[in-house]
Amino acid sequence: MKRIKSLDDLKKLSKNAKNKFDLREKANDPDKVVQIKVAMATCGIASGAKETMDFLIEELDRQSIKAIVTQTGCMGYCYAEPTIEVTMPNNDPIVFGYVDTKKAKEIVEKYIKKNELVDGILPVNYETIDKQ
Repeated sequence: MKRIKSLDDLKKLSKNAKNKFDLREKANDPDKVVQIKVAMATCGIASGAKETMDFLIEELDRQSIKAIVTQTGCMGYCYAEPTIEVTMPNNDPIVFGYVDTKKAKEIVEKYIKKNELVDGILPVNYETIDKQ
């Protein structure tokens, strides 16, 4: 374990522990919180998905919105990267394309907080196969 040499080190350690605890707590009942998956395949990262993910984590935390933000692999929408999938409690997931920090802010303000749809929704291009 790394030695704590300053108050700054202690604050960083405390913040990391809090984040891990929060993630575990939210993971116990994920259907009751907003879930956001950020596509972090090579094409997503090259298009700015890391910055989008960092922004979403900070913005949701700043506004005290309970959410789980995770990364995922390719969603198959390489042409529209960065892409994110947002699942609101008791709703089907929606995939948004071309999500830079400005679009992420709009998604938080309109879709997550007010449940208003915003431009940039990608159409579902697959169907679930029902079991016989």
